[in-house]
Amino acid sequence: MYKKLIEVISNLDIQNISKERKTILQPLIDYIKEKVCNQEKINLNFICTHNSRRSHFSQVWAQVAAAHFDISEVYCYSGGTEETALFPKLTETLKNQGFTIFKIANIDNPIYAIKYSDNNLPVIGFSKKYDNPFNPVSAFAAIMTCSQADGGCPFILGAERRIPVTFEDPKNSDNTPEQTQAYEERSLQIATEMFYVFSQVKK
Repeated sequence: MYKKLIEVISNLDIQNISKERKTILQPLIDYIKEKVCNQEKINLNFICTHNSRRSHFSQVWAQVAAAHFDISEVYCYSGGTEETALFPKLTETLKNQGFTIFKIANIDNPIYAIKYSDNNLPVIGFSKKYDNPFNPVSAFAAIMTCSQADGGCPFILGAERRIPVTFEDPKNSDNTPEQTQAYEERSLQIATEMFYVFSQVKK
């Protein structure tokens, strides 16, 4: 992994996650453990309304956490209940935290390659509906990262497990002096919780 990213990871404090959040994260831990035990592929689809912020942070950090803890055959995806575009502040935040990101399609809904290591496949980031053909159609967990999507989308076709793990939307800080800090904090919260999840898998 890239040097700056390693530094960011080394400062994640997974010991101080609240009991309430650990309870919320436990079904995701259980799902991944079950797949590892059965030697099955682990498909995780992180779902939010617009697939522009929280679901992408979750997708990226879960993939990095799986690589960090050497848990193989983990494939992380993201989607929305509608398609918009990946919000530029997200890529800026991830770059500042050590990722290498480049645009591979400069269109209205840009497509990004998000790299955490020179030798690992990049995470492909772009806004899409959760059932886009890019995502798995069966044998996946649908992780609902916002309450609006969780409440407004009662049935996810093909999901074998539905797990709500919601986060506060950094969008609330857009066009304010607090925007950069809010996005950094949300990214690090999600990183910390994804690292906690994968740290528990082989225990």
